[in-house]
Amino acid sequence: MSDAPIGVFDSGVGGTSIWKEIHKLLPRERTIYLADSKNAPYGEKSQQQILELSIKNTELLLEMGCKLIVVACNTATTNAILYLRTHYGLPFIGIEPAIKPAALNSISKVVGVLATKGTLSSSLFHSTSENHANGIKLIEQEGTGLVPLVESGNIDSKETETLLRKYIDPMLDQGMDHLVLGCTHYPYLVPVLRKIMPEGVKIIDSGEAVARQVKAILEKNAMLNTATSHKGHRFYTNIDPEVLRNFVSGVALDIRVEKLDF
Repeated sequence: MSDAPIGVFDSGVGGTSIWKEIHKLLPRERTIYLADSKNAPYGEKSQQQILELSIKNTELLLEMGCKLIVVACNTATTNAILYLRTHYGLPFIGIEPAIKPAALNSISKVVGVLATKGTLSSSLFHSTSENHANGIKLIEQEGTGLVPLVESGNIDSKETETLLRKYIDPMLDQGMDHLVLGCTHYPYLVPVLRKIMPEGVKIIDSGEAVARQVKAILEKNAMLNTATSHKGHRFYTNIDPEVLRNFVSGVALDIRVEKLDF
């Protein structure tokens, strides 16, 4: 199993922000990435729809021989990962908004969370908030419309900046000093966020923590890849592969991006 690939899935290209951190920490591992862009964004779907899509992606990655699956989508994690861990016999790594480090380090005791409706309304998100945000004013903001802008590669547009200002300015007015990005698409918006926020506001996402957890689980289960030869990375999308290719080209050797109907 050690040379089997790590599987990663997301509702589109956003999870490549997680994939990049995994590849940086574990460059010997080969990976298979599913970008379910046809069904993006997951955050506006019902819990049952999110579960069904997560099952579909999981079973495809299992067919491809993956040894571990990263649910590189906050919405899918908060709505489906408990089911996946119960029903499938391999490790799953999920993505949760990094509320704990933000709450621990906030000086103003005001933390903003920018996430999808599906994440903010989930029971897992609420339990995380209750466990780690005591004494913190937690401002929850749905990032409606942001995922489609990232999916289209339309990140540096005036439309993106205007939408982000609409979401961020009210949080700044309330004294926010930490912004938690609760969707794997949102790290691609960091350059725009830096432009519209004061320097003192810290932006936190889950990418590095997820990569460290992947490494820890692989070590614990003796599944780290020890092979000297590298078999590359496969990326599959169910819409135009050129968009996905633009997000991952040049990051690693032996990258193949293909369209697959799933």
